[in-house]
Amino acid sequence: MTDLPIDYVEFTSPDLEATQRFFAQAFDWSFVDYGPDYRDVQGAGLGGGIARGDPRAPLVVLRAADLDAALAAVTAAGAEVTVDPFDFPGGRRFQFREPGGTEMAVWVTREEG
Repeated sequence: MTDLPIDYVEFTSPDLEATQRFFAQAFDWSFVDYGPDYRDVQGAGLGGGIARGDPRAPLVVLRAADLDAALAAVTAAGAEVTVDPFDFPGGRRFQFREPGGTEMAVWVTREEG
């Protein structure tokens, strides 16, 4: 069994600035800007982010020590990979849909590999 704890929740918004203002006012969250289309959420109790895009259900992101092992585990259990592994400034990530239809992601930090 692969250890994959919930580590991050990613929201989307077509109006990133309005969503950021709402979260700041309603919940007192702060943010780190990563360009015009992404904000990292700070002070929410769990890692999170807001990506500019069409609204969808929040994306639950699991953290792995070994991305390849996580990919093998979810595909062996019947998941459909929806976004192949890719690099981003903090590490590597892929997305999948479990058999019931929920889209999720798995990431690993650059240090972990």
